[in-house]
Amino acid sequence: MPDALHRLALLESILGAVNLGAIVLDEQHRIVLWNHWMARHSACRADAVLGQDFFAVYPDLRHKRIASAITQALRDNFQSLLSQTLHKAPFELYTHGTSEGQERMQQAIAVTPINLPGSPRHCLIQINDVTIAVGREKLLREQTMVLRSQTFSDGLTGIANRRHFDVAIEKEMRRAMRTGSPLSLLMIDIDHFKDYNDHYGHQQGDDCLIRVAAELAAMLQRPTDLLARYGGEEFAAILPDTDAAQALRMAEAIRERAAGLRIPHAKTDNEVKHITVSIGIATQQPQQQLAISALIGAADRALYLAKGAGRNRVMVQPL
Repeated sequence: MPDALHRLALLESILGAVNLGAIVLDEQHRIVLWNHWMARHSACRADAVLGQDFFAVYPDLRHKRIASAITQALRDNFQSLLSQTLHKAPFELYTHGTSEGQERMQQAIAVTPINLPGSPRHCLIQINDVTIAVGREKLLREQTMVLRSQTFSDGLTGIANRRHFDVAIEKEMRRAMRTGSPLSLLMIDIDHFKDYNDHYGHQQGDDCLIRVAAELAAMLQRPTDLLARYGGEEFAAILPDTDAAQALRMAEAIRERAAGLRIPHAKTDNEVKHITVSIGIATQQPQQQLAISALIGAADRALYLAKGAGRNRVMVQPL
């Protein structure tokens, strides 16, 4: 026990000395560690925040990208790196700890699950001050844009991007034909999203996309399943080893989960005045030889039928 206490004290001393922010949350989002760097740059002492709900201390972050990153760390054991371009300064942090006459420091944020034997899962939020680096970034903007386009992660939602989808669907199509297993594709579209953006503004539209993407991605539990942002408000779910009946059940569960978020949408023509999704399904049967374009085209047609039939529903397009 003395050795354990010594190691804990040593760990706290190290986290207190490092030149970055360190926050540790438990499974109930309570703050269990708040290092000296955070106290210095937030003007909040550790004794004032320890034991508090993280979102009570930072209520403005409740529906932001970091909230879904925390959920993915605690629930799904998934590490997240927030895009510095899209999430420049989410925390109220200042060089001298006060906002008077200062702009928020630019931040690089990582959210990492912590798994200790015999203990509930925690997560570590690391915050680096990248204000100086931002100036250099402007000089390298063209190169940064090229590199970003080559990554596999969507900068806004954190899920797979279109390039990742293209690689994954080709890989899974080859595997399905090689093994004679079914492959299903769901095309998912947020209903009346343009009207949502026009009414609530693009910032709230982005927040809506983040919430929907995080919720739907959490439903795909198998390592081979993939949810990708296909474009705009449209998502695609690749479901290997999934037949038509299984795909239909998953699509209905996704539709219900999206509606269950109850994100208000005053400008929808649905009876329910909140965000809903329409879903199109296509399934490649075992031993069926298809081009990728045929599978995507069938799912797209099914989505078009779902929207034409009144939205907030699932439709299947036979191949």
